[in-house]
Amino acid sequence: MELLKVEFLGKNLRLEGSMAGWQQLFWGDNLVSEIAASADDSDSKVHHFEMKLVRNAPLNQARESPTEPTHNDTVPTEPLIELVQCRLEVDLQWQPFNIQYRVLVNGENYTTGARNSKDIEQQVPERPVDTKRKLSLIGLASLGMKLLKSAKLIKVILAGASLAAYSWFFSFQFALALLACLVFHEYGHIRAMKYFNMPTKGIYLIPFFGGLALTDGKINTRWQDVVISIMGPFFGLIMSLACVVAYWITDNIFFAGLATFNALLNIFNLLPILPLDGGHILKSVSFSMNSKIGLVVCVLAAAFGVWLSYSLGLALLGFLLLIGSIEIFFEWKGRHQSHLLPLDRYGQIFTTVWYLGTVASFVAIIWYFASSGDTLLSLPLQILQS
Repeated sequence: MELLKVEFLGKNLRLEGSMAGWQQLFWGDNLVSEIAASADDSDSKVHHFEMKLVRNAPLNQARESPTEPTHNDTVPTEPLIELVQCRLEVDLQWQPFNIQYRVLVNGENYTTGARNSKDIEQQVPERPVDTKRKLSLIGLASLGMKLLKSAKLIKVILAGASLAAYSWFFSFQFALALLACLVFHEYGHIRAMKYFNMPTKGIYLIPFFGGLALTDGKINTRWQDVVISIMGPFFGLIMSLACVVAYWITDNIFFAGLATFNALLNIFNLLPILPLDGGHILKSVSFSMNSKIGLVVCVLAAAFGVWLSYSLGLALLGFLLLIGSIEIFFEWKGRHQSHLLPLDRYGQIFTTVWYLGTVASFVAIIWYFASSGDTLLSLPLQILQS
């Protein structure tokens, strides 16, 4: 991930690194220093590198008796290469993230500063320079897809296709309600992206696959991944609770059905399986744990969730939770190679409570309406128990 980017002698001095310990220092597009990963867990790193600066100097500068030019003469010049010794001192702390840095040129201070997690969240990652490519069928197809994704017309076409497909299998009223649930869910993702100043490309409804909230931005931290992922289901929870209140006021079973099926939709989205939102959330928590103790706690918590699901008769939920936990366990080994800034201990605890509270709220809504005895309202609970 990009740890640091400052102006240095006319170009950007950029430091890339990971929790594994490796660091790469770039001046513009040129790699000038590199520190490999090692067992040394010291927070302080020092990069030494040399820079060749070229400047124009008078040709007669080195002569013992230079000829004085007249006012009409110009002084001929030649390139003069000056070798300077550069040094970057970095004091890095990962959890909570904080980096202190100092840049020196020939032993003299050039610039100093500090960065924290807020700076990382707001930074724009360095993008490679676009190069001209030859015209090809693949290139034309890629260009066509980009044009379609950026066009408003494709959103209308996909929304119409989704409405027609769901109306064919269910009913027009249910299809409208389902699309409302999907749009409100995806709007939660959009709001989170805008909070982090990420450019958004809108919501796309895909028939039988749900919806997508697209962005051209890149996330820099695990916290950004958590907030963007969980805000979709969280907005879904707000919608389900609003439907519960509407049912209490009107006693209309339509609102009860919308609350339960929306809860079921969001519960599946919160399953710890990538690329679902739940997979991103639990992956961010488990990959932010530095110690084996943290992994053990995560595994025990997952095992408790599986046991609780089977104890409550939610066999399908327990099975999918088990599969997702195994997947995250195997990916945990490569967590240090990620370019994302990990969650600190407070962030891990807060995310876990937020996630479990959201899941429990959806289960409670489903259980509440299933106890009414209505066959349709008990269907979501039967699905979880299957």
